[in-house]
Amino acid sequence: MGAARPSRFIGTAASRGIRVSFEFFPPKTAEMEQSLWEAIGRLAPLQPNFVSVTYGAGGSTRERTHTTVKRILAETMLTPAAHLTCVAATRAEVDAVIAAYAQAGVRHIVALRGDPVGGIGERFSPHPGGYQNAADLVAGIKRQADIEVSVSAYPEKHPDSPSVVADIDMLKAKVDAGAARAITQFFFENSLYFRYLDRARSRGIEIPIVPGILPVQNFKQARNFAARAGATVPDWLAERFDGLEDDAATRKLIAAAVAAEQVLDLVDHGVADFHFYTMNRADLVYAICHLLGLRPDKERSQLPRPERDAPPAPAGERVEAKGA
Repeated sequence: MGAARPSRFIGTAASRGIRVSFEFFPPKTAEMEQSLWEAIGRLAPLQPNFVSVTYGAGGSTRERTHTTVKRILAETMLTPAAHLTCVAATRAEVDAVIAAYAQAGVRHIVALRGDPVGGIGERFSPHPGGYQNAADLVAGIKRQADIEVSVSAYPEKHPDSPSVVADIDMLKAKVDAGAARAITQFFFENSLYFRYLDRARSRGIEIPIVPGILPVQNFKQARNFAARAGATVPDWLAERFDGLEDDAATRKLIAAAVAAEQVLDLVDHGVADFHFYTMNRADLVYAICHLLGLRPDKERSQLPRPERDAPPAPAGERVEAKGA
């Protein structure tokens, strides 16, 4: 019997324009720190477009996020994108974080409204002296420094949005404020992504909308994440992991198969950019990237880190500005 659709596995990522990015979270303990840097070391030779570092509600991980981003800048050849929220902080406090990132050489920020301090489920209330939402934050970042800004997108709408239309309107506001890219919340049904993409394009949103992919390291944990994020876990996915609670080896094989099916179907439909939620683990993500045609550049990964260009100047100090 002939192999099924072998063309999906032929050709390098470069020849197909495949680009990937990875998301990490700042570690809380020495053990988590070791796991994070093992994951970064494993994935860095795949030369991602950028790597993002998350930021806790109300800036609860602010210092750890900043430390992780600075270490990535200092010790690797990766381009870090620092997450930033507008939760429980004044504009001056958020602006100070933006300035610190710019001074450190960060040229990419992922701007998010952020979850309420009490967690998802509580009603979000903007700080009276702070940025009101993600679009307001994007505009603030762009006023202050010449930094690329990515934002979030929600194929199944944000849990706080009254409707999908309102959600698309918010994305449009973020684009109008200066966002260059949107990264989606994770999803497991590709039809959700394509439906959302069609709605965004019909609204005049032309920036890249990059699918966020969550390889299921732990099904129970993934289901809890989905419940908090308003994402759907389809019955077929639950069935694939059914009965494997005490069988880690088989769970990993199933997880790799599920994620491979998802990303290869997206490639078949013309998608070239992927953002992986790594959970600070490299094994499944590395395997999926291999299927996408990415191969490590061993020589480049062993080179000493080159000096960075000078950090971008604050907007008020730039010699010239882009045309309106």
